[in-house]
Amino acid sequence: MGWLSKFLSSSIGQKVIMSLTGLFLMLFLVIHLIGNLQLLKDDGGEAFNTYAYFMTHNPLIKIVSISLYAFILWHAFQGIRLWQSNRAARGNDKYAVSHTRSSETAARNMAWFGIIIFIFIILHLWQFWLKMKMGVLPEVSVAAYDHPVQNLYLPVAEAFSNILYVVFYVVCIVVVGFHLWHGFWSAFQTLGINHPRYTPLIKTIGYIYSIGMAVGFSIIPIVMYFAR
Repeated sequence: MGWLSKFLSSSIGQKVIMSLTGLFLMLFLVIHLIGNLQLLKDDGGEAFNTYAYFMTHNPLIKIVSISLYAFILWHAFQGIRLWQSNRAARGNDKYAVSHTRSSETAARNMAWFGIIIFIFIILHLWQFWLKMKMGVLPEVSVAAYDHPVQNLYLPVAEAFSNILYVVFYVVCIVVVGFHLWHGFWSAFQTLGINHPRYTPLIKTIGYIYSIGMAVGFSIIPIVMYFAR
């Protein structure tokens, strides 16, 4: 297994890990958005609380969730390593030009976007997920279960009634959109799926996906704020 260790520790190996974990997280975002859209139902949060209970108690989903948290940390760690490696490589190249190429600029922006997103995820988990895990939320009845469930809808509705938090959330989601736009097509490029015939289509799909995710997640706090 020495070859695998060498590959994973190499620059190419780190980029492959970034690509695979990134694609997994992109798939999760689609599922997460579908669940969060339940917040827009005019049912007092019943659909969202039903979804939240299912996602936190289904055995298979719990295993996937553990993998998700690990992939987030792994993705962030590898991103920082690649950023540092690229900075060191540019610093050691005495023939490097003073004007950064567009690809290097994009990579640097991806690093900063990634840091902002990572901080946003930590705050997001602390504000909502941790409260649910600690069992400090009040319980409500839902039609799908014969027992009460925690009312995760309550802290979400409270957060989205604050215009400052809504603005903060939307700005962070826009950053996520930019990160997804670059990350989507670059992931396929890193994995070798790069051809004049397919790359334009991949970039178009990535463009639609990133805008869809940004608009989908942003519209939720905006609608909840003005509908309260």
